[in-house]
Amino acid sequence: MNRSKSTATVVSPQPPAQRPWEGKREQRFQRWLSAPGIRFASPAAEQGYHARLTRIIRAIRVQEPDRVPCLLPAGQFPASYAGITVRTAMYDYEEMKRAWRKFLYDFDGDTCVIPGVSVTSGRLHEITKTRMSVWPGHGLDENAPMAQFVEGEYMKADEYDALLKDPADFFMRVYLPRTLGAFEPFQKLLPFRRAFGMPAVFLGACMLPEVQEAFQAVIDAGKELAKFRQAVAEISKEARAAGYPPFHGGFAHAPFDLFGDTLRGTRGIMMDMYRQPAKLQEAMEVVTPWIIEGAVSGADVSGVPITFMALHKGDDTFMSEKQFETFYWPGLKKVILGLVEEGCVPLLFAEGCYNKRLEAVKDLPEGSVIWWFDRTDMARAKKILGDRNCIAGNVPTSLMCTGTPREVKEHCRNLIEVCGKRGGYILTGGAQVHNTTAENLRAMVELSKEYGVYQ
Repeated sequence: MNRSKSTATVVSPQPPAQRPWEGKREQRFQRWLSAPGIRFASPAAEQGYHARLTRIIRAIRVQEPDRVPCLLPAGQFPASYAGITVRTAMYDYEEMKRAWRKFLYDFDGDTCVIPGVSVTSGRLHEITKTRMSVWPGHGLDENAPMAQFVEGEYMKADEYDALLKDPADFFMRVYLPRTLGAFEPFQKLLPFRRAFGMPAVFLGACMLPEVQEAFQAVIDAGKELAKFRQAVAEISKEARAAGYPPFHGGFAHAPFDLFGDTLRGTRGIMMDMYRQPAKLQEAMEVVTPWIIEGAVSGADVSGVPITFMALHKGDDTFMSEKQFETFYWPGLKKVILGLVEEGCVPLLFAEGCYNKRLEAVKDLPEGSVIWWFDRTDMARAKKILGDRNCIAGNVPTSLMCTGTPREVKEHCRNLIEVCGKRGGYILTGGAQVHNTTAENLRAMVELSKEYGVYQ
């Protein structure tokens, strides 16, 4: 890599000869680049926005950008950096904005880091009485650096048919009451299908005080969510105006993870692979278009084509290669291809190790996805996938937490040497980091600028 700074004029990235799905993606890229509704703070900010985004788009296309893009894996770090706890950020939206605003202007990565995923609303959790997470002051120490997902068997082994037959009813009267305690009274509602022809029949259960309280919780939660999202939107808009593009536009699941994470739980889905594999396969097939539809909607609303997918249960140690190729990859591949056909760019966060999966997952359209690796051998990933699709990641969380800036730079330099050849690499962490240091994050950015420049 050339260590000298580039002086080339920034231009919008040019797509290769278009394949059938690239027309839609080009439209999404152009909307992302145009930043509709944003008044840039200065001409320099506007130029910086287009330079950063052009850099990322060229990496996605496995073309050489001006330099290797750097996405800071900051997680909830902006809170501690600004001198507040994550709990404070979850309850005091003004303090949350102050913290993330300070981080925005003190660091210089290639995208903005905003709350909304890494930090959620504590008051919203309290109103809904969520059972799916614990957070600082609620199940965790008040000074805990992050919230924690609580897995559960929120769908029983014999309920696949109920879900598939009437998903709206299952969600409203079974899943919602089990996951959000405030809506437990919704179990007493009549199935929607019984109200056709006589819609007022639906109101019968609404005479009950506990059902009325549940609907009031919906209203209260909606008002609180509006306040929280307004605060997040303000930070996002300010970041764009300062020249830092957003990176996440929507979210999706691998079908196996949708059931294994949020419905059946790890134990439940492991049992289902042996006891009722056909039913599991049928269910994953049914939910696949639902997943695609929801993710595309997120990209449409946000104007950002990147669709984040955390691949929780696909790593080398969770299941055998045969199980991966039978239960995990077919459904995931359908979701990926469905998103690609709609012009979205799946960001595939391969948690854990994917060393045994690389050959199995390489057969995707060229330049269509980003593989974000946690602890995968990056030399093998570059060799097997790197000429076809963008790869990212593998600055270890342990290094970011305990290493020195010099050690961080050395590791990043090695990654750029191995993965940055011919483009198609994004420098970022193996996962989001909460207990790192400002010096280590700055070391990542500095190294990408010092060493990541292409000739």
